Formats: sequence, structure tokens, C-alpha cells
Amino acid sequence: MNKAVRARLWAVTGRMREARRARRAAARRDAGMVTSEYAMGIIAAVAFAAVLYKVLTSGQVSGELQDIVGRALDVRM
Repeated sequence: MNKAVRARLWAVTGRMREARRARRAAARRDAGMVTSEYAMGIIAAVAFAAVLYKVLTSGQVSGELQDIVGRALDVRM
């Protein structure tokens, strides 16, 4: 009886250890972005910022924003 219980316990804990090893290996593989992914992310962010800057500084949008700010400052209570 004792040998059977011990063998079953060893089998269960062995599977748990193997699953833990597999999770650790997967975590190491997906630990983060590599340098090329960082570079692509930075390029995309800079491109988005450039487009946003161009839109916000265009004549029509700039005039609308100034109008909104002017109306907000002229509110009387």
C-alpha cells in the first residue's frame, strides 16, 4: 500500500513539475519585445505624432480650437 501511494504521489508531482517547467519555458519565450519590435513601435508612434501635429496645426483645425477656447473663456455666470 505504501509503495502504491508513494508511486501515485510521485506521478502527480512529476506532472506538476513538468507543467511548471513548460510554463517557465513559455514565459521565457514571450518575455517581451525584441529590439526590432521596439523600433517599429517607436516609428509608428512618431508617425502618429507627426500626423496629429499636422492636423492640429492646420488652419481650419487651429481656428476651430482657438474659437472653442475663446468661447470657453468668455462664459459668464
